[in-house]
Amino acid sequence: MTSSSNNQPRPLSILDLAIVGRDERPGDAFANSVAVAQRAEERGYHRIWYAEHHNMACIASSATSVLIAHVAAQTTSIRLGSGGVMLPNHSPLVIAEQFGTLAELHPGRIDLGLGRAPGTDQQTMRAMRSDPMSSERFPQDVLELKGYLQGESHIPGVQAVPGAGTNVPLYILGSSLFGAQLAAKLGLPYGFASHFAPDQLLNAVALYRREFEPSDQLAEPYVLAGVNVITADSEEDAAQQHRQVSRRRVARFLSVPRELTDDEADHVLDSPQGRQIAQMMHYTAAGTPELVAKYLDTFAREAEVDELMTVHPSLTLDERLRSIDLLADVYVPAAA
Repeated sequence: MTSSSNNQPRPLSILDLAIVGRDERPGDAFANSVAVAQRAEERGYHRIWYAEHHNMACIASSATSVLIAHVAAQTTSIRLGSGGVMLPNHSPLVIAEQFGTLAELHPGRIDLGLGRAPGTDQQTMRAMRSDPMSSERFPQDVLELKGYLQGESHIPGVQAVPGAGTNVPLYILGSSLFGAQLAAKLGLPYGFASHFAPDQLLNAVALYRREFEPSDQLAEPYVLAGVNVITADSEEDAAQQHRQVSRRRVARFLSVPRELTDDEADHVLDSPQGRQIAQMMHYTAAGTPELVAKYLDTFAREAEVDELMTVHPSLTLDERLRSIDLLADVYVPAAA
């Protein structure tokens, strides 16, 4: 029986990066995201989140609220949200209006995960007119945003319309101790980006649970954590997909990104730089359904995770859908 540390069913969710494949357009990625969401909804996954990234040719989820609206209109019950909105790039009022609109259109289905990082590089921050110091205001901006959504604005005479009274649930996301401490102080759920930044996972979760203060949204600590998942019909197929994902990932980190041959990618992967890049995907479950489910149970138990946010990075839509199906066969029924 797959269960969380408090003996309640552990939800299984998905972080969809809206991957733009080789020779694809962003529109293709959006169509794939709809297919993933519909399959996940059919198979009993709890929620799907989309992450705000900018100036990345392989990720199309930069306008998270627009993508959420598109997917929500083509699904019926699965929760959808941001994993996350990078709040320093936006005013709290505008985000409250965007997610308030989503909540009015799709009541009870919308989440708002918030991050402090810019989600991009310094040059792109300039293009976005983003203030490099805005991340220092993150705690205050979260409280301002929360006030708008609760209908208790911190700025006299200003209300979020739509937004006020929707009480869209907030989540603090991060990959460091800062986010853990803030989530604990505000009494909000905490999501850790362990699918690409594994180093501080255990320390951050321990700090969050130790310092958690109950709030009007949450009485007890609640932790979500990202983990890469490649579920396949055979261990050999899973290993091959994992290698392909690693090769594609290495190419993204070149000083001048370009397509690599398999031999070139393998050469980089075998270098110290390549091993460092591979370490970013330390938390990866790749194998047959039974092996993946066992890995996820161990991961969740050791990291004290209440909800698993799975990332299915395989290169083709068919492989991602197959991974989602195979995992559901052994994991979702046990959590239902």
